[in-house]
Amino acid sequence: MAFNLSNKKLRNLHRDIGYVFVGLIIAFAISGIAQNHRKQFKPEKYVYEFKRVETDFRLPKETITKEAVEAFSKQYQLEDFKQFDVRKDSTLVIAYKDADVTIKLATGKGEINIWKKKPVLAQMVFLHKFNGNNWWLLYSDIFALALIFIAISGLFLMKGKYSFSKRGWWMMLIGLIVPIVMLILFY
Repeated sequence: MAFNLSNKKLRNLHRDIGYVFVGLIIAFAISGIAQNHRKQFKPEKYVYEFKRVETDFRLPKETITKEAVEAFSKQYQLEDFKQFDVRKDSTLVIAYKDADVTIKLATGKGEINIWKKKPVLAQMVFLHKFNGNNWWLLYSDIFALALIFIAISGLFLMKGKYSFSKRGWWMMLIGLIVPIVMLILFY
């Protein structure tokens, strides 16, 4: 028995797989745009509270200890301390789960930013980046294969003067030129 995938069957399969994954396609597209612009804004977080502070942290940077940072954290009720670092410009940066602190060691002045998650966008970005669960990893692989199917099957849905063989192939080539040029220039 030969496998026969008529144009009608291909259309139906293309449509139904598209229906199943349309939510995730949109979520990944939106979170992908947000990730592309993560240097301009934090796609997962927004500033909930902002405080200016004056501290005893001063140069030289070797005087900054974990104990001093922990005492500062306790004083300002900052929880879930992750790490601290002194940048080349003598700015102390302290990272917490839901906050960050920057202090100019020349003056001891700085700011505390307490972060909240952006509703919906934070969850989309989480799904886009998450790979810590085998079930989600399997689902993501199935989703990737479905995207490949949707893209390839979409090439063959049209017939006549708008078909892939008449017009679609050169439009596809136009779409491939930009990524190829980017790879040549920047990879």
